[in-house]
Amino acid sequence: MSSSKLAPDAARAKLLNAVRETREMCELLDSACLGDLTAIAELCADTLQRGGKLFFCGNGGSAAECQHLATEFVVRLSAQRERKALAAIALTTDTSLLTACSNDYGYDFVFARQIEALMKPDDVLILLSTSGRSPNLLLAAEAVGKLGGRCIAMVGKDSTPLDRHCTNVLHVPSTSGQRVQEAHLLCGHLLVELIEDLLLNGEESARPTR
Repeated sequence: MSSSKLAPDAARAKLLNAVRETREMCELLDSACLGDLTAIAELCADTLQRGGKLFFCGNGGSAAECQHLATEFVVRLSAQRERKALAAIALTTDTSLLTACSNDYGYDFVFARQIEALMKPDDVLILLSTSGRSPNLLLAAEAVGKLGGRCIAMVGKDSTPLDRHCTNVLHVPSTSGQRVQEAHLLCGHLLVELIEDLLLNGEESARPTR
């Protein structure tokens, strides 16, 4: 069985086009996102200071980013900055729960059911989505509203149905799902760093010796 091969020029053209799109999007992040990102960082830092938790949910690649970002909060973002663990939970990780809920109630309820069980009024839910239209995210946001919690969305360039359920929305300047997910990870890392700045106020320790 013969294997297919990409023409080097075609592969290079695709790479350069992806790099160009990402670069152009990143150059717009300052004007498009910095104010919203700062406000989100302040809200999350206040939540954590008062003993609240950050919840994350999303689908597909966004689910993986939820797990990634929750880990940055609980463990650490950088080896150069030691601090206590911060309360963050990804609602995308428990396969028994996700499959049981999908089987018994339908996939639309996999996050709302967890919100109903775990969320308190002082907590914040952060939704990651390229479209902002997924029924399970909309139902999760509605569940947050019923509990008196607060909801944040990180989405793409255009207005989405999630917007009306959230106190804060970060619209990254792209309509490409790939570029939106790349920007969400960049903004998510920066969000962790800004929250650390707000909580630590220069009090972080050096990396411990082992």
